Amino acid sequence: MFKRSKKTQGLDGPLSAESLRAWLIEHLASRVGAAPADIDTGKSFEAYGLDSRVAVQVSGALEKIVERRLSPGLLYEHQTIDDLSAHLARELHLAERA
Repeated sequence: MFKRSKKTQGLDGPLSAESLRAWLIEHLASRVGAAPADIDTGKSFEAYGLDSRVAVQVSGALEKIVERRLSPGLLYEHQTIDDLSAHLARELHLAERA
């Protein structure tokens, strides 16, 4: 399992599928000016108004969290928080819960 380094600011606890999903919810909520509780993890990023510039910025922020190079088109390939967090958990071999 991955451990959080000093570079993974904003992530609570070790890197896991659940902590990654929670980070994505918080990050999207702050980007769109919504409460985290109002974020529907099955709703597309596009439905929240994320354009290609913001998608690349989110991908860049995720790279710092997972400490791995990611595709700038990641949010278009995996269009919901549920899909994206599941994909990253599989790719990074993360545990479901920390």
